[in-house]
Order: sequence, then structure tokens, then C-alpha cells
Amino acid sequence: MRQLRLPPQLVIGFVLGLVVVLLARSCGPGSGTSEGGSAAAPADDGKAHTTRAGSAQANLPALWPAPRSVRRDAGTVPIGHGVAVRADSGTDAATLDAVTRALRAGGADEVRLGDGPKSGELLVTVTSSGPSTALRTLGVDQPTGLAPGGYVLAVGRDHDRPRAVLAGVDPDGAFHAAQTFAQLVRPVGSSAARGTLPAVRVRDWPATAARGIVEGFYGTPWTQRERLEQLDFAARWKLDTYLYSPKDDPYLRARWRDPYPESRLADLRALARQASADHISLVYALSPGPSVCYSSASDTAALIRKFRQLWDDAGVRAFAVPLDDIDIDRWNCARDAAVYGSGRGAVGRAQADLLNKVQRQFLDARDGAAPLITVPTEYDGARSSAYKAALAAGLDRGVEVMWTGPLVVSPALRTAQAREAARLYGHPLLVWDNYPVNDYTADHLLLGPYTGRQDSLPGAVAGLLANPMNQAAASDPALFSMAAYTWNPAAYRPAAALDAGLSVLADGDARALTALRAFADVNRSSRLDSTQAPRLAALTAAYRKGGAGAESALREHLRVLASVPDTVPASLRTSAAPWLASARDWARAALAALDLRSGRSTRAQVRSLRAAARSHTIVDWQGRRSTVEVGTGVLDTFVSRAL
Repeated sequence: MRQLRLPPQLVIGFVLGLVVVLLARSCGPGSGTSEGGSAAAPADDGKAHTTRAGSAQANLPALWPAPRSVRRDAGTVPIGHGVAVRADSGTDAATLDAVTRALRAGGADEVRLGDGPKSGELLVTVTSSGPSTALRTLGVDQPTGLAPGGYVLAVGRDHDRPRAVLAGVDPDGAFHAAQTFAQLVRPVGSSAARGTLPAVRVRDWPATAARGIVEGFYGTPWTQRERLEQLDFAARWKLDTYLYSPKDDPYLRARWRDPYPESRLADLRALARQASADHISLVYALSPGPSVCYSSASDTAALIRKFRQLWDDAGVRAFAVPLDDIDIDRWNCARDAAVYGSGRGAVGRAQADLLNKVQRQFLDARDGAAPLITVPTEYDGARSSAYKAALAAGLDRGVEVMWTGPLVVSPALRTAQAREAARLYGHPLLVWDNYPVNDYTADHLLLGPYTGRQDSLPGAVAGLLANPMNQAAASDPALFSMAAYTWNPAAYRPAAALDAGLSVLADGDARALTALRAFADVNRSSRLDSTQAPRLAALTAAYRKGGAGAESALREHLRVLASVPDTVPASLRTSAAPWLASARDWARAALAALDLRSGRSTRAQVRSLRAAARSHTIVDWQGRRSTVEVGTGVLDTFVSRAL
């Protein structure tokens, strides 16, 4: 942040007083950083804050993910009824559509593409190849030197003419600028768009190249509609990768040699088309490991033939060959034993041979193909092994390797661990992060924030992809917080990011947001953070201490929790139904437990409500039925103590 420097001879009382006033203004709530500075951390509540700039006062919303640099300038810029938009030839239709939709939401009845502005009208300039003359007229630095995906966004006045400039270093950067611009029009958590923009300049870029979602969980896959919605969600929050690897797609694993029938291929074609519009790399992952014969020319041909179908008929340009979750201590065919020998080192050599053939025979021959990605059979830990050494030595240098961290589900991820793993694998490292995935703990929803990852980790790896839950909409708050972390880890605040993610899910409905906060609180505990229901636990502790107003506060919170099946967003009501019903019944049991003292309820009634709370079950991907867990250790303990 720029500071006022005074010559020593002027450091006298009245000047020091002036300095205090100026610094208070420049560092007040909601102010960002000067260009080139570190990102300003969003306030803990995740809400917009008032910024005073000169004599003008306007609302500068919290932007997500937090930009690297935000500078608030004096004044505001009205959108108006008519807006002119100019774009360079590299700006794609999706970027222009995002800008146009934001302007229309802000009250523009007429958005003209390619025209000049009429007198007093706002002119929006969009560029996708770096320097912009329009930035120069506003006195804003160019995006030169920013990482791929970076951008500069400026809103201000050029000789009293309203202007907005979105300048990406590349088309992805322009698209990301459009997402930030949309938040200036309708801030996160707001129920309505605004017709006035704050004068501001944003300089921004991602911390790591690949940021996204890996649909890699066991159990019921997402529906086509859910996948399309998740692509749009990812794009809105500047994620750029979607790895398609649902374990229950038979054409990925059990029937990997078979081509897709047209009905299924049509779905993949639609996904690839939507991903392209959303500036997301759709990675198609084929898993031949359970049955492949590494030394078989026909199996290699079948794998490449399958990829060719996806390239030619679906428009996929990025591919992966995961070799995870297979028996590494046996061969699938006798010929492999004769060709490679025995032991895990032999398996590493065999897998390297197969992957190299795919890279060299298929991907290297195609313009626009992304490097091949693999998930090694030994995909966690940072210890050397014969398998890792053989894979590292034999694998083509351009192939990227996925790693889950020190464990399959890693409570913490340290930069030093990732660097050691990259050294052992000898290849660019992508993190496959198994959070918030819940296939291994299907009785829980994991609604806590993304946490336990070191700030410097994104800069040390090729990317981070999060494996979500079977419940798509319920995954969104955690994925939102992951997006905030992977874009700008230095500014990341888990609690604020989670609350903003809940606000996105509530979509401006204040009652739904209150319900979501209470529901997320009792579905928080995970291997990343075992803290359960911190808000409810604090309320019950205050009640036991007999603090003033403690009982009424606890009652109100429990009433909110009892209403969640009817007040959370509709997108959550089907997939999260057992947990919503359980939360309702536990809240009712706790309310009845509160009434025991006054005689308004009986122990039999409390026990009946507790039994109802325990009656809600889920069947996991292995066919096992279990009772869903909600607020375990807090709700059940409170009711038991009351009894």
C-alpha cells in the first residue's frame, strides 16, 4: 500500500496529525492494495464493506476469488440505459456474453457491440491479448508480465466519460475479468444487481495453472445436468479444469476397450462444448488398469482408438490414463511377466511404456493436445519405492503425474512434501485432493471449508484438483473455498470463503442463507478439520453456564435448524434429504429437551424425537446401509445430557 513520506524537517505536530488522517482514510475498512501489492484479505464475514475515496462514498464488494491487487479510486460510474461494448478479435462469445448479461442485469436496456458510445454513455472495452489503449487513457498499468489467465480490470472516467476496461493477457484472462466485472454489478450474496459501479482498478492472476474439479468418486455418478451446472459453477469462480473420471461409467473402466454408443457420446460432446465455452479444459480419463495387458499391441491400439473417438467425435483435447486402485502385485496377462519380469519396479516400467505410446503415438501428433496425465498406482506418500523410481525413469518427461498428498485423504498438505513427491516421480505434479469427497464416509456430508494446505503449495505444483461429493450441490461451498485458495492463497481465509460459498448457494435469499449456515455448522467435521458444529457448541455451552439470553439464542438457532428441509435452496433438498431430515429431527429433539425443565415436554417425547433423528439412513456405493451423522458429539450429547 502506498504511504505518505514526509521530509524530516516537516515532521512537526500539525503535519503528523494530517498524516494520521490520511493514513486512516487510505487504510480504512474495505480498502485494497495499490497495484503490484499483495492481495487484501477479505473481511471475516465475507460481506461488502464501505470504502471512502476522496469525497465519494460507494460500496466496494468483496470479490471472489480475492484479487491480487484492488485499488479503489474516487467516485462511481453509472451503467445507464445504453452501453457500447468494443472487443478485439480474440475475445470469444462466452466472454462477451458474460459482460453483456452483467450490463443488462445492471439496467442496460441497450448493449451495442462494436459501436461507439453516445454522449455520456458507458463504454466497455474488452481485450484478450495484453496491452490496451483504453487502459492507458485511464492511467492504469497494462497487464504485461502477468501469468497466463491474468487480467487488469479498470472502471473510471476519461475526461468525465464513463469507461470500463477488461484486459486479459490471453482469452482466459479476459474471461476471468468478465467474471470479476459481473461481481461488481451483482456482488456475492446480493439479491439484486446494481446500476452503479465503483471506480476501481484490479490487477489479478492465478497462483497455479490448473485449478478445478476431478469427478473421481465411487458411487452414483453425477447426472448430465449436474455436470453441466458444475462446469458453469467452476467457470464463474475461475476454475479451469474438469477431469471426467466417474468410477461407475462402465466405458471408463470395465468396458474401456469398447467405443461409446452415440447416446453416451452425445453427452460427452455436450460436456466438451460447454467446457470450451467456460474456458475449462475437459480431461477425459480412461482407466484400463484392472484388465490391461501392458505388452499387448492390441490393447494399446484399443486405448488410442478410444481416445481418437473422443477427439474426433466429441471434441475432447485433454486426456488422462489413471492407473489407481488396481492390484499392483499381479499381472493381467502372462506375457507381461515374460516381458517385464516381476516386482513393483517391473510394473512401473510397464506402465511407463504404455503411457509413452499414448503420448507419442496419439497426442504428440495432434496440434492443440494437452500433455497426458496419469494417476500412478502408488499415488500417495513421499517415500521412495522401486515402483516410483521405475516410473520416473521411464516415463516421457511431458506426462503429468497426479498425487493425493502424504495420505489418500490428507489432513494437511505441505509444500515440502509436494516438492519431494515431484522429485520422486520426476514429473510435473498435479494434486488430486480428496476433499470434500465422502465416498469413504458416506454417512457424512462434508460442508466445512478447504483448509490445511500451505499458502506456498499452489506455486510449487502444476495444479490442484478437488474430488467432490456424490452430492453435487452440497459440494459447492467447499469447491468455492478451494477456488478462492488456489487462485490467491495468500489472501485466503477459510471461514470467510465458506460463508461466501454458502451465500452463492443461497443466491440472495436471506432466509435460505441463515438455514445453510446452521446446516453447514452441523455437517462440518472432516479429516481436514475435526471441529464439529462450532456455532451450536458455543450456544449450548453458554446455555449450560446460564448466561443472559443464552436459552433464547439457543432456541432460535435450533428453530432455524428444524426448518432446514423447507428453507435451504431447492438444489440441495433431494441429494441431501437424509441429512436435512436428520438435522430437523435432532433440532426438534433438542428443543423438546430444553422444555423438560418447564414441563412442556416429557422424557418419552424427547426419546421419541431422538429415535426419529437416528432413523435416517444412507446406502453407500458398496451397498452398506448406515445412519447419517449430523452434529455428532454436539446435538446427541446435548439431548443425552438433558435426559
